[in-house]
Amino acid sequence: MRAIASINGECLPLAEARVPALDRGFLFGDAVYEVIRVYRGKPFLFEEHLARLRRSLDAIRLPYTDFDGLRQRVLRVIREHGFQEAIVYIQITRGSDVSRHHVFPEHPVPLEFFYVEEFHDHLEAQREHGVRVITHPDWRWQRCDIKSTNLLPNVLAAQAAREAGAYEALLYLPDGTLLEGSRTSCFAVLGGKLLTAPAAPNILPGITRALVLRLARQQGVAVEERVFRVADLPHVTELFLTGTTSEILPIVQVDNQVIGNGQPGPITRSLQRAYRQLVDAL
Repeated sequence: MRAIASINGECLPLAEARVPALDRGFLFGDAVYEVIRVYRGKPFLFEEHLARLRRSLDAIRLPYTDFDGLRQRVLRVIREHGFQEAIVYIQITRGSDVSRHHVFPEHPVPLEFFYVEEFHDHLEAQREHGVRVITHPDWRWQRCDIKSTNLLPNVLAAQAAREAGAYEALLYLPDGTLLEGSRTSCFAVLGGKLLTAPAAPNILPGITRALVLRLARQQGVAVEERVFRVADLPHVTELFLTGTTSEILPIVQVDNQVIGNGQPGPITRSLQRAYRQLVDAL
């Protein structure tokens, strides 16, 4: 697929992009990132993603401030290269040092890397019929609210899902609390209420998650940001994932547990329609 990268403002084909071997994002995962969906040439929820990027940078004390320039560079690549349906991946690292030291460089020079890539949505059938997921222990660190590139536990959970023939892995704590997916947020309908894990350091504050909460409240759906557990799954009537590329994706089975009647439910469907209306209005 066609993809154009930018490294510190210099554009080139993604396949030709290179970063220094001593870049701290490469060595330590000392970096944060965002992924943004582009519909018909327009980035969706762009400002919300940039705001979260800023929060992540502040949380790891990475001194990057050129958000206006970054915004314009991303928009220029989309416009000048004619991207319509695409994703934007942005990563800011603490840059390179003269040698490999864990402590911050005394005068860090951040590295700005992003690319825009054509996106072909292969999830339309899954959004219509739903997907199967598995549960998996949460092995991540204690600051999941920072969208950092330290993703090895997520990678292992996603791989476990792939090997089980499932779309995603739902991560749970030792007490059975379900938090989110390896790369998605998770919502349940239980007792007529829409539930999702509360915003806290143990989950990523998903941009699509926040949008879905807003849409649900606009529709008069009772919403609670509180935990639910693996033991609640037999009583859950609807379950779905949210994410930048997943959008709103129904779950019809978790491990061997069928959710509700095995079909996407009415709240999920209503939220899917509301999401699509926003996209169509771009």
